Amino acid sequence: MRGWRVVSVGLKVALVILLGMAVAFPEWERFADKAMGARAVAYPLAALLVPAVWWVRKALRKAGPFPWDVDALLTAPFVIDVAGNAADLYDSVSWFDDFCHFFNWVLLVSAAGVALRRASLDLPRWTHVLLCAGIGAIAAIGWEIAEYGAFILDTPESVGIYRDTLGDEALGTLGALCAGLITAWIPRREPEQTSA
Repeated sequence: MRGWRVVSVGLKVALVILLGMAVAFPEWERFADKAMGARAVAYPLAALLVPAVWWVRKALRKAGPFPWDVDALLTAPFVIDVAGNAADLYDSVSWFDDFCHFFNWVLLVSAAGVALRRASLDLPRWTHVLLCAGIGAIAAIGWEIAEYGAFILDTPESVGIYRDTLGDEALGTLGALCAGLITAWIPRREPEQTSA
């Protein structure tokens, strides 16, 4: 788990730096009209979800070692999204948005899938796959609703920005299904018994 710890901490540092850059330079075209203020609040909160749940479980004396792999998998999509904006990939690479809607959902739902595999639920694999796909579909729909609220009223792109909403939801759900398949067939293992 030491490697995952390094990755997780590195991703959190990268997220803070990238969001700091977006907040410091909101006039840059790559950040303008991209709801960076909302992202600067929501993304760190999302990146703190695993530590918060683990801390509560620890307070209740139900926590094992810190799940660095789950934490890294959950944080990575937010870093990829902000890095894509910082590198101007959303505006300069035509397929980057579609890539993110698929691949980031693979990562997000892999975090949930790995956590589910550790949770001693003894779910049949098909149930695990469908549960992951459902989690991802709900997240994809929620994401599109949030984007609609953030963009539709206050961006010059509002006229054409949601022509691909169904495609984005489909790609997110497909990514979630892939994550469910991957995590359902990874060997189940107990987390290491070391302290965080």
